[in-house]
Parts: sequence; structure tokens; C-alpha cells
Amino acid sequence: MAIDGSNPGLNLREVAEKSRRIVETLCRQFPSRTGRSGASLARSAVWIEQEFRSLGYRVTLQRYAAMPAGEVKNLIAEKTGLDPAAPSIVVGAHYDTVPGTPGADDNASGVAGTLELARLLLPYENRRTLSFVAFTHEEAPYFYTSRMGSYVYARSLKNSRVPLRAMICLEMIGYGGRELRQSYPFPLMRRIGGFPEHGNFVGVVGNLRSRKLVKAVYERMKEQCRIGVERLSAPGFLPPFNLSDQSSFWRNGYRAVMVTDTAFERNPHYHLESDSPETLNYEFLAEVVGGVYSALLDLDRME
Repeated sequence: MAIDGSNPGLNLREVAEKSRRIVETLCRQFPSRTGRSGASLARSAVWIEQEFRSLGYRVTLQRYAAMPAGEVKNLIAEKTGLDPAAPSIVVGAHYDTVPGTPGADDNASGVAGTLELARLLLPYENRRTLSFVAFTHEEAPYFYTSRMGSYVYARSLKNSRVPLRAMICLEMIGYGGRELRQSYPFPLMRRIGGFPEHGNFVGVVGNLRSRKLVKAVYERMKEQCRIGVERLSAPGFLPPFNLSDQSSFWRNGYRAVMVTDTAFERNPHYHLESDSPETLNYEFLAEVVGGVYSALLDLDRME
């Protein structure tokens, strides 16, 4: 399978197969990747680091203390751009889970997407620096605190005055299909907004400041994907639109979007032991990766 348009050589079958391997490894070898079970979290970080390195990336470990796990780390694989003055792009996903769950969709799917995008973009001559980041501590009790991995990373960028063109957060991107029922946080969204009844689409979500970025990512993904693509820009303080790592970048003044299968609005396995690899649709996941890949190419070229 290949995507039509500017990237006809992209092999979505390969993306699906490699994503399945990543999800299965994280879920079966490192279940319950949580700050309350520091050993599994730490071992999964080592494995993700090795995956980045096997692709040819140098990896920076951003270490910080967060009890009860003790020292934890974000994993940063950077691909330097041809124009060092151009604002950079970040793609990221959290690798931790809630206790007691293998976390296939939440969020091994996002980690798989991040690793696959790093692989696909390795031969590309990028103008902007691209950073692929695996974040720790997205889940409670760290969420929306200074101990959240993405907040530590975004704050470090702000403190160093690093300009960003965009941040794309991959949050649960593997649960989709025409047969799945879709719900919404506000009952009138489907009736008035015209959002789909079935769960065969991926959402692109941003705060109001990021609405132009939402539009750019949405339009490119919609053009490239054979699944549906929907978009929404909303006040950044509103749950559930702020419930992932993109909110850390919003809080630090950066434009960011979340690409998501809508989490608990669709996936009945959310935060449960049943969030396992066999529940995911890897062809759907590959379509999402292909769409984000095309969007990243456009964002890299834009002024």
C-alpha cells in the first residue's frame, strides 16, 4: 500500500507491521509502565532509547526526579535541519501508562507512531530541526503538574528560548474502524457540528492559538488518509481537549496539536487491563502515521 501524492513510496503495510511489533513489545515485556512501578517504566525507556539508536539517531536523555519512581527521563532523538535558524518541529508521545494496564492504545500506539515517523523521515533532507520525543509521566498523578515529562521538556525549550514551528502530540492513534460507535464530550457536537457517528476517523485538536496549525495538519492529513479526518479548535483549558502532552506546550506559549482516535470517547478499553495489542487496528494506525508524515513535510517547507 502506498499513499498517493507527494510521497508515493510510503509503504503503509510496512508501517503497520513495524507498529504492531513496537506495541506488542511494550505491552508484553513492559506492562504497567508507571511511576508507581519504576522498574517497568525504566526498562521500557531503555528499550525505546535502543529503538531510536537502531534507526541511527543520537538520543539525549532528559533526566529529572519525580517520586515515587525516583529519577525518570524523556528520550529525545533529534535530526538537525539544514537551516539552524528556522523554528523547529517536535513530534512526541508519552510512554507511561496507568497502573495495571499494558497500555496498547494508551499510549504504545503513539510511541509506535513516533518511532515510525523517525524512521520514515531519517533519509529526508529537512530544513527545520525535527525532534522525536518519548515523554514520561503523562498519566496521573503527574498530569498537569511540573513533574509531567512533556512539561519539563517544553519548559526547558522556553527557558532556552528555542523557537518552535509546531508540536504534534500522538495520543492514542490505534483504535478505529467503521464498526465502532463514536461518542462526544458534548451531546450536540454530532448533531450541530456534523461529526461522524462511527469511529473510523482520527481527530486533530488544538487550542485557539493553534487553530492555523490545526487547519494545516488537518488539510494535509485529509488529503492523504483513506480514513476520515476531523478537526477541532477549542479553549485550551477545557477537558477533554487538554488531556495530553500538547497541553504542556500550550502552557508554555507554543502552538501544538493532538492527533488522536478520541480515547475514551471511542475506546472501551481505556485505562483498563484489556487495553491490549490485539484490540488495535494497525492499518488504521498506519494511515494516521502516513497522514502525519505528509503534514510534517508541509510544515517543514512552510515559511
